[in-house]
Amino acid sequence: MASSYTDLPRAGVMRRLGSWLYDFLVVVALLMVAGFICFGLTALALHLGWISLGEYEDTAALLSASRGYQLVLLGVVLFFYCWFWRTSGQTLGMRAWRLRVQNTDGSLLTLGQCLVRAGAALLGLGNFWVWCNPHHKLALQDKLAHCEVVVLSKEQNRQLLSRD
Repeated sequence: MASSYTDLPRAGVMRRLGSWLYDFLVVVALLMVAGFICFGLTALALHLGWISLGEYEDTAALLSASRGYQLVLLGVVLFFYCWFWRTSGQTLGMRAWRLRVQNTDGSLLTLGQCLVRAGAALLGLGNFWVWCNPHHKLALQDKLAHCEVVVLSKEQNRQLLSRD
């Protein structure tokens, strides 16, 4: 099945940014849910006396200074991207814009590639690297993770959606 996704055109900057915007909205919503859960658990731990505010004036200040909380939020973002890239090659935004991230042989990314890609994306700024090499249409994260983002036909996108 992977071979049917080879020799597809690579995505340009505008299509990538459209997908990024969709995913940004989903990630913000996920971070709000994670923040709500962390806030609730912290408030419960404070109420039960398991932890104290110490020098912080309230629960929000305590969480904001917590490395653990920051790691949880980072983990949510990494899980979102890595899960979708590893399972189908498409995040929700990529599905809407008919994009797929893959290896050049059409296979899905490894976990290591996903992590490199997420870090190298530089919050979406890595996509502008496509303009630096317009013949190859590779973003910074594509070059560093040794992968590509291709544009699917409507039929190929429909096939991927029906498999999930």
